[in-house]
Amino acid sequence: MFTLVRILCLAGILAWPSLPAAQEFPNRTIRLIVPFPAGGPSDIMSRILAEKMAALIGGTIVIENRGGAGGLTGIAAVAKAEPDGYTIGVSPCSTLAISVSLRSHMPFHPLKDLALITEVTSVPEVLVVGDALPVRTVDDLVAMAKAQPGKLTFGSTGTGGMPHLAMELLKLTAQVDIVHAPYTGAAPALNDLLGGRVQLMFADVPVLLGSLQAGKLRALAVGSRTRAASLPDVPTMAELGMRQVEADNWYGLVAPIATPPAILARLHAAAVEALHAEEVKDRLAAQGAVAVGSSAVAFEAYVRSEIERWGKVIAATGLKID
Repeated sequence: MFTLVRILCLAGILAWPSLPAAQEFPNRTIRLIVPFPAGGPSDIMSRILAEKMAALIGGTIVIENRGGAGGLTGIAAVAKAEPDGYTIGVSPCSTLAISVSLRSHMPFHPLKDLALITEVTSVPEVLVVGDALPVRTVDDLVAMAKAQPGKLTFGSTGTGGMPHLAMELLKLTAQVDIVHAPYTGAAPALNDLLGGRVQLMFADVPVLLGSLQAGKLRALAVGSRTRAASLPDVPTMAELGMRQVEADNWYGLVAPIATPPAILARLHAAAVEALHAEEVKDRLAAQGAVAVGSSAVAFEAYVRSEIERWGKVIAATGLKID
């Protein structure tokens, strides 16, 4: 009994200093790491969130763009930061749910080294083809791919990203052979699609919208459960009989795992209130993103389910990054 009391007292003493810190939080600038270059969709969405969160939480939030390794470099910096709430990050699904199965060596584990605060946004993936490709529907595309195995090439934003895995899932479901051409981001992949060097790709709505509206590309389907608000006439993969091909490029707010619960609660409350604000939802919708703002419990459950789901796809395809 004496030992137990000593342990409990010691635990209380060790925990005590964090209580005033939580009550005073924030008393200095919060750093929000975006693991991609400035100006891209994830950067724009993060700035919209940070602006509203800062006003709600009564502090200053600055964006730090730290790209590399498909998002891993920046989020690894979050995982290794001081767990005081002053370093947080916006992570893509590739970093939280795909890389853990795809990579032999991870600089962190999403469920062991990060506090998952809330899902920030969900961005529908759109399957598009170049205007020169004579297909009008997904059935047309599948028929062509089966008639000419290995002849069609799809672009992606890089190996292991959601646009890549979405197409691998389509290939598995339709049992077709389409060659992968990985790029170092959305812009070069889109340029080569428009130039006819690749024939199709999955990509985020904001990346493709301008080209679709200009008639330079054709959208065949969206990978989300519901139709995209910005592309209301484009059917979902589920509507076309391919319910398994579900792919949203989602983003989540994270912090170091040992961040005090009281501080995580403050960050969560500010983020969710921001994401539920009409002006924030409207600004994100203009970027092709759907604001979410889930509970931490729901977000963790979602990440676990996505790790399992994409892990099966990766195992079936034999993909690996060493």
